[in-house]
Amino acid sequence: MNRNPYIIVVDDEAPAREMVGDYLKMHGFAITLCDGGRSLRDAIGRTTPDLVVLDLNMPEEDGLSIIRDLKSRTNIPVIMLTATASPIDRVVGLELGADDYVAKPCELRELMARIRSVLRRSAPKMEGNEHPLTASEFGLLKVFAANPKRVLSRERLLELANARDSEAFDRAIDLRIMRIRRKIEPDPAKPAVIRTIRGGGYLFSPSGDKS
Repeated sequence: MNRNPYIIVVDDEAPAREMVGDYLKMHGFAITLCDGGRSLRDAIGRTTPDLVVLDLNMPEEDGLSIIRDLKSRTNIPVIMLTATASPIDRVVGLELGADDYVAKPCELRELMARIRSVLRRSAPKMEGNEHPLTASEFGLLKVFAANPKRVLSRERLLELANARDSEAFDRAIDLRIMRIRRKIEPDPAKPAVIRTIRGGGYLFSPSGDKS
């Protein structure tokens, strides 16, 4: 039986979270409002949400720390709300596993459209062995697919992925590749599809062979 998507809205400012929550309720979503990381974890402990809308700038615990913790334990999709966050904050958030972001003060119709888009991407597939990719993982995999059997340095990957801030992306590329390997490698501990080339970068071998 179909049910309404369940979304947790996290924002330390009561008027902001209530405005977002009321709007989403009007459009059929089930909503829980949280004022920070602690209340978010309590809510997730009771019922796993379909998606979290998370403000990045909170005094108790910043949103990036919350994303890091959440994505280390779950696959719950996250949309970041960013007000004064710098581009680097948004980049790091995406590299930590966030699925999208919306600038604050947010246009509520845009937020709802992005929520529906992320929910479509993360919806469980009929086959149990399918693992949805985040937007950032998909972007990097597209780069690999366009350059099979070629060693690509981190710098080249940054260029092909149109990453504008290499300092923010450099080591984060390793994290993204680690997440991709968990989803596509037969044995992520011994990667054969995306191989690490010592001193060179990464090589994409679609067939998983060593040639």
